[in-house]
Amino acid sequence: MKKINSALISVFSKEGIDDLCKELHRNNVKIISTGGTQKHIESLNIPVTSVESLTDYPSILGGRVKTLHPKVFGSILSRSNNQSDLVDEKEYDLSKIDLVIVDLYPFQKTVESTDDESDIIEKIDIGGVSLIRAAAKNFSDVTIISSKKQYKDFLDYLLKNEFKTDLNFRKGLAFEAFSVISEYDIHIQEFFGKSTGVYKKLRYGENPHQAAFFNGDIEDVFDKLNGKELSYNNLLDIDAGIRLISEFSLTTFAILKHNNACGISSSSNVTTSYLNAFEADPLSAFGGVLITNKKIDVNAAEKMNSLFFEIIISPGYTDEALSILKSKKNRIILLQKKEVHKKFTVKSILNGSLKQESDNIKNISKNWKVVTKIKSEKNQLKDLEFANKIVKHSKSNAIVLVKDQQMISSGVGQTSRVDALKFAIEKAKTFKFDLSGSVMASDAFFPFPDCIEIASQAGISAVVQPGGSIKDQLSIDACDERGMAMYLSGIRHFYH
Repeated sequence: MKKINSALISVFSKEGIDDLCKELHRNNVKIISTGGTQKHIESLNIPVTSVESLTDYPSILGGRVKTLHPKVFGSILSRSNNQSDLVDEKEYDLSKIDLVIVDLYPFQKTVESTDDESDIIEKIDIGGVSLIRAAAKNFSDVTIISSKKQYKDFLDYLLKNEFKTDLNFRKGLAFEAFSVISEYDIHIQEFFGKSTGVYKKLRYGENPHQAAFFNGDIEDVFDKLNGKELSYNNLLDIDAGIRLISEFSLTTFAILKHNNACGISSSSNVTTSYLNAFEADPLSAFGGVLITNKKIDVNAAEKMNSLFFEIIISPGYTDEALSILKSKKNRIILLQKKEVHKKFTVKSILNGSLKQESDNIKNISKNWKVVTKIKSEKNQLKDLEFANKIVKHSKSNAIVLVKDQQMISSGVGQTSRVDALKFAIEKAKTFKFDLSGSVMASDAFFPFPDCIEIASQAGISAVVQPGGSIKDQLSIDACDERGMAMYLSGIRHFYH
């Protein structure tokens, strides 16, 4: 445990600081401060050592520079276990600071309350952020309080522990401190991004009443050859499309709606691949996003031109094809220049965010385990792999049905895997597909054999799923009883 003997306090909001300052003083902690904070603490009849007396340098530039001085930061960053630092402490007369308390300028609140750029810029905290970063870096010796929200809990901790802090406690506060300044800097980045146009203002968000911005360089990935401005929903579908199409090396065409594939097929040419993808769900294709991994020629363009769709994405277009596709002035035509491989995905939730590694694993059939008496022939195994690539990019719970390198149906975003399968089967029948000899991929394991029983009755003859249920054997036995092949990939692909 490390005793707190001195504290540097620099806060914008004085709310809640009084009790903490009084207890620090009562426990003989030397308080160092400057500006408005110093005046406030002194008004409580608590003695304060000014930063200016510590540094022998005045506050300058209208208060813009107060704490930015080697004597301040040296006193915070000096390491008690480093002999060289201790020598410097003595030589440069550094007064060791054990506790730093900062409440930053309210930048985001200022942005929300005024359009006066000069006022907003003045609320970019420089010294406070630097103090937080320095104290958090040296958590081995220094305790950092980086928000007024921490005052009460921190005071309770001090009273309980006789104004001593342990290393794990200080390290936890350091984590919170870096979170505070990270969020603070993001708000500043957003302000400059919006005001300079780096953050591209979109037509609207998920719905027309929601404002939206895109932070990124879309021109690095695409050349926009035609059409209206991209919307928030357009970008979500584009992202889903390029992630899906990147799974395939053969000539493949996909049609997406609400981030899910409603049709996708691989064949020897773009035209056939498009027609097969369209055939899977002609209704959902209306207003969809089209994407292929090969150049679009005049034949393919003529076939798809009669369809109303929002966006077409391709790595290339012949001049004739481009002329045809441009006949609709609002149709967005994108030339994809590169693939995008994200290492991480981030989602905003509650009062924070979730970050995870992206699902970039290549789930290929040579790594699967056949667990049934019957094995799939080469072409059927290719269909299973094709289906598994699609289900990886389908909203859970998801079932994908494939036959001859064509997705003939899918059930996505269902709360029950059984419902996902039933939906996929009924949809396939609606569009007159023959399910006999088709294959099925599931994004997660089957807890019971009911899906196998339903699939078999529909004519589905092979299944790939990750496995992992304690009742896997029930589904395996159900396949054997019905003459179906089953492969376990060992890799789950939940997608929410």
